[in-house]
Amino acid sequence: MSTLYQVRHVTRYRYESEISENVMEVRQCPLTRDHQRVMSCQLKVKPRARLSRFEEYLGTVVHSFDIPQAHQELTLTTESLVEVKTPRELPQHGEFDWWQQLKKLENQTEYLDFMMFSPLVQRTPRLESLFEGMMPQESEDPLCYLQRVNRELSQILEYRAVCTQADHTIDQALEKGQGACQDFAHLLIGLGRMAGIPCRYLSGYLFHPKDSDYRSSSDATHAWMEAYLPSLGWIGFDPTNSTVVGSHHISTALGRDHKDVPPTRGVCKGFAASELSVAVQVTPAEAVHSDDDFKRMDESVYRSEPLSLTAPQAQQQ
Repeated sequence: MSTLYQVRHVTRYRYESEISENVMEVRQCPLTRDHQRVMSCQLKVKPRARLSRFEEYLGTVVHSFDIPQAHQELTLTTESLVEVKTPRELPQHGEFDWWQQLKKLENQTEYLDFMMFSPLVQRTPRLESLFEGMMPQESEDPLCYLQRVNRELSQILEYRAVCTQADHTIDQALEKGQGACQDFAHLLIGLGRMAGIPCRYLSGYLFHPKDSDYRSSSDATHAWMEAYLPSLGWIGFDPTNSTVVGSHHISTALGRDHKDVPPTRGVCKGFAASELSVAVQVTPAEAVHSDDDFKRMDESVYRSEPLSLTAPQAQQQ
């Protein structure tokens, strides 16, 4: 089964005085992957500018803009229609020999980027100390290890929606004892990589049903991680909400950490203080569809218009 969602994401920059030019990259259109299919993704931006589109090597859709004119406010509205397939149920446990199979992946270029540490997920003494207290137990396979740590991180960090900067590190989150969803994702990625498991960062959206107990904000972007496990492939874990990724999660970009895939990133020409505001709305679009309907869906449709967009800094999650 699968569910169709409508996503509306509005980003607004206000500047204290006029700036003369803005250049930006945007990663807000959902991914098309095995369990997710994009029906449409439309961007509307004020003031107008020419839109360019390309895909990164992992499939993330990037739109870029240049606004070579004076302006004091910039508004970007992304509207998407995306269908998400209900993921298969995970087994209660994996196999212990998966550790040996994961060890063999260290020399394979497909997984190397996600086994090495990255700009916002560094191997620091503070992370090593945490790993010593949470490392895999003797009888624990990789799946059980990740499921346990995914549950326990809420005891280490307190969720705070707006306490994180775009370049926030693991050490900064651990020192404060609190963080946003990107900090939870980075922490689980770091602990997974230290155990020898390929881990990658995902940004996107999360639908909040009325009866859900999700800790994350319903009106903001979201972030989680995926780990590669033998026989299972890439499996998503959402440590902010202590859950496995399911049909409520809508992915827009993936990379080594948040620095690879911020929703917006750019530079501007001028001297002015800026104010950023973001609003996100995710709602079911139609009734549930069958798996056959999901397979018959057409290829993704992207509507491109002369648009514009920019920002003087990366957007946090």
